[in-house]
Amino acid sequence: MSRPSASTPLLPRALNVFPGSSLLWRTGAVLAAAGIIAGAFGSHGLQKRSGITPEKLHAWETASSYAIYNGLALLVVSLHPRFAAHRFAGPAIALGSIVFSGSIMALVLARDRLKWMGPITPIGGSVMIAG
Repeated sequence: MSRPSASTPLLPRALNVFPGSSLLWRTGAVLAAAGIIAGAFGSHGLQKRSGITPEKLHAWETASSYAIYNGLALLVVSLHPRFAAHRFAGPAIALGSIVFSGSIMALVLARDRLKWMGPITPIGGSVMIAG
């Protein structure tokens, strides 16, 4: 076996690209970017809408924060040799975050029309935790 040098990768080249890691990386990047955009919209554009209370703004901030955190979690998971190839962890985090954050944002924007989404929020949170 040859002696490693400073330029030797930690993993052999054949193992540096984990199956599914590219999709998880892209999903995490999109989710984090969407959370940042939603947070900016909440801080600047949402306040101007009629019927937006401080409680609704706080709920929006929570949803955008969870989207960012879970996007970052997916970026980290995509770099892990075992979890990047795991069939449940990454997809559960992504799906749970989309359902959790998306349902909160939908309820903030149109609670009267989308009341049925209220019970869906905890389901998204549970799937997110399971991941």
